Amino acid sequence: MQVHAEILIKGMVQGVGYRYFTQRLARQYGLTGYVKNLPNGNVLCEVEGEEGLVRNFIKELKIGPSFSRVTGVNVNTSTELYGYKSFEVRF
Repeated sequence: MQVHAEILIKGMVQGVGYRYFTQRLARQYGLTGYVKNLPNGNVLCEVEGEEGLVRNFIKELKIGPSFSRVTGVNVNTSTELYGYKSFEVRF
């Protein structure tokens, strides 16, 4: 089943390559969507794809790249899809 997930990542996740880590990971999993920094220091990711792949993707986001320190991940999933065509870093 295809799902949409909105993921809010908290911690030291800006200025450490977290968005580009997320983009590479999403492309490896064949997922679509986007990732962007938020003004409050968190990172927002919206992703769509096969439910099991999205679940594994989120597990890796909880670890993050080597210089990051993830302190929290909030996930909201639904079956309503937006139809993203690729995975991009937004600014």
